[in-house]
Amino acid sequence: MTAQLIDGNALSKQLRTEVAQRAAALRTRGITPGLAVVLVGENPASQVYVRNKVKACEDGGLYSVLEKHPADLSEAALLARVEALNNDPAIHGILVQLPLPAHIDAQKVIEAIAPAKDVDGFHVASAGALMTGSSGFWPCTPYGCMKMLESIGYDLRGKHAVVIGRSNIVGKPMALMLLQKNATVTICHSATPDLKAMTLQADVIVAAVGKRNVLTADMVKPGAVVIDVGMNRNDEGKLCGDVDFAGVKEVAGYITPVPGGVGPMTITMLLVNTLEAAERG
Repeated sequence: MTAQLIDGNALSKQLRTEVAQRAAALRTRGITPGLAVVLVGENPASQVYVRNKVKACEDGGLYSVLEKHPADLSEAALLARVEALNNDPAIHGILVQLPLPAHIDAQKVIEAIAPAKDVDGFHVASAGALMTGSSGFWPCTPYGCMKMLESIGYDLRGKHAVVIGRSNIVGKPMALMLLQKNATVTICHSATPDLKAMTLQADVIVAAVGKRNVLTADMVKPGAVVIDVGMNRNDEGKLCGDVDFAGVKEVAGYITPVPGGVGPMTITMLLVNTLEAAERG
């Protein structure tokens, strides 16, 4: 049995078409959804991400502002820029690209963003909203994973979902979103003594640790849904995920590829959150 692919590129395209339509409807009311992206320093990966985010905005009919600052920008100056964007009515979403230089407290910067403009979903208020099931912004990567499960018509009620990874950006919010859909959720991490024993029980596995081949074919129950959030490079320098794709696809029922899986969905959900911020006014 070869797993069916959950194509992030195709789903992304479909959702971005909807975003463009909703953005056009807002523009008829005189509102252009606006996203500000703030980049500090010269991190090459961050520069690529930021470029992709800005391009996606423009393609979707959103207004975007890219602010580039030198790596020696002071924390106080960055906080002042965030405050100015909080007060700018043309900006509905603010994204400060991580990682930030070591002399800047990233959490302090995230907390300075107005919760109503926190389209990355990293603010404590957003985390609290997710925890309590209130309305707020969901972090883009796990939100994209949920959309992928939705796209295959997968009913999570009563299913056992195993999340490998416990970061604030993916692992923890992913577990809460799965829980909201009535899955029974297990969170595994580096201190889990027998990962294989956990994953073999799973109907859904989300691998999000940033380590190659964390999940291999012998760790997957036949027919399970496998979502690979990892972004790594193999020995040949090619992009790969956390999952041994070649092996696992022969056992799983559904699997997301890397590249072309969760990656495109992350930026798409950023557009969705920015659009929703504009719609909420």
